[in-house]
Amino acid sequence: MKKHYYLVINENAGGGTGGKVAEKIIKQMHTAHIEYTTFYTDHAGHEREIVQTLAQNTLIPWSNDLEISTFPLLVVLGGDGTLHSVTNALLSFDSKIPIGYIPCGSGNDFARGAGIAKQAEKAFFQLLKAETPQEIQLITYAESIQDEDGLAVNNIGIGLDAAIVNAANTSASKSALNKFNMGSLSYIFSILKVLFTQKGFPILVEVNGKNVEFDRAFLCTVTKHPYFGGGVPIAPMADPRKPVLDFVLVERINMFKIFWLILLLLRKKQMHSKYFHHFQSSKFRIVSTFPEYVHADGEILGERSTDISFGTETRLFWF
Repeated sequence: MKKHYYLVINENAGGGTGGKVAEKIIKQMHTAHIEYTTFYTDHAGHEREIVQTLAQNTLIPWSNDLEISTFPLLVVLGGDGTLHSVTNALLSFDSKIPIGYIPCGSGNDFARGAGIAKQAEKAFFQLLKAETPQEIQLITYAESIQDEDGLAVNNIGIGLDAAIVNAANTSASKSALNKFNMGSLSYIFSILKVLFTQKGFPILVEVNGKNVEFDRAFLCTVTKHPYFGGGVPIAPMADPRKPVLDFVLVERINMFKIFWLILLLLRKKQMHSKYFHHFQSSKFRIVSTFPEYVHADGEILGERSTDISFGTETRLFWF
């Protein structure tokens, strides 16, 4: 089936990588006489406005029984934050509207976890060759205190995870490192900064009909695939194609033990630590009465007490 590609482009993703990638992709599409229309974001949240307008007027759900000459396909060029915004913009529309994604960010964890090529031009050819979309499970979340809900393509974190994201997003070094394609280093610098300041906090985890309490939670992450923080394998067993969530919790311990746990983490042997806890379930509820940073796909939701319920939902991605 012939396709018309609707490109939503965040030029600033990855410290300007988005603009450079878009230029190359558009040139290739023009040379190959591929039909496309471009939309460039020019302010925060603009991608939501663009995608919702497209969903109302142009995009249609995928079906193997489609009898049209040209299928309108949404393609996102940006980072994980841009993809997070786009999936949430489509939340109230048909879940069978597929999304194409060309990673241009500093972390690109979704591409790494889902099996999309991390190199943008390879991801583009992967998208062109695909004949049908693939089903990927995303995280659904509903926060009862603030009365908000949404989707996450990567993970949702409370405590250290979110504090690191907040520090990385506000770091003066991130934009400079992005220019040299070393954006992941900003997470390393932020980890070192936050490790010495993040305190343990009490948390309640409701999972598989049981309540599990921790007095000194440190890092809490609900994830749908193995990676966070630009390629760190926090949950190597996680599978984005299964309707199961992975929840990881690390207890607050002394610095020596923390650095030892980091070494285990980098070697994918963190399960050997008694301070590393892993749960799998189709649903979770997490309650934290102490104000802590919370993030979804690197987007800070706030520093607050929280009561979040998690589940999964199938979305279609074209690659």
